[in-house]
Amino acid sequence: MEENKTAAEEAVKDTAEKQCEGGRCKDGSCSDKKKDKKCEKTALEEKIAELEAKLCEQDDKYLRMAAEYDNFRRRSREEREGTYEAALCDTVSELLPIIDNLERAANYDDGEKVKEGLLMTAKSTIAVFEKLGVEEFGKVGDTFDPNLHNAVLHVEDEAFGEGEIVEVFQKGYKKGKHIIRFAMVKSAN
Repeated sequence: MEENKTAAEEAVKDTAEKQCEGGRCKDGSCSDKKKDKKCEKTALEEKIAELEAKLCEQDDKYLRMAAEYDNFRRRSREEREGTYEAALCDTVSELLPIIDNLERAANYDDGEKVKEGLLMTAKSTIAVFEKLGVEEFGKVGDTFDPNLHNAVLHVEDEAFGEGEIVEVFQKGYKKGKHIIRFAMVKSAN
């Protein structure tokens, strides 16, 4: 504590001495042998004013940086929400023709025409999925993979290979590495 006090006193004296040039303070109030308290006080006030200016400058930098960060967070959130909405709108616009085809098929009374319309709708659905990058998996004859398939039944039958899928109850779908829905299958052996 004493060392800090001494260092501070030395700094004030050094500042006061720098203010004095050729035995006189800049305001002409002191001599070489005897430093006037007024000179030291003036030097100390100047040092305080300088430090206060630096503190204000740092405070201003901090406030600006905090404001910039808040703006960045707000813009990021708005972009994320906008991206989600745009992706959702694009997906729905691709699915709308499927709904139109289903409504058209519902207007037919002839069973064969309805079946034909449903098959066409299924094909258009697969085309939409391909366009969106969604892949279908889980076919009879594939090898069972617990990372892709959900085995709800298991049979022991020598006619099938080890872990072979013998029946598919629900197809699986994925986009890249993301599994949208696991395939529900019956596996053998």
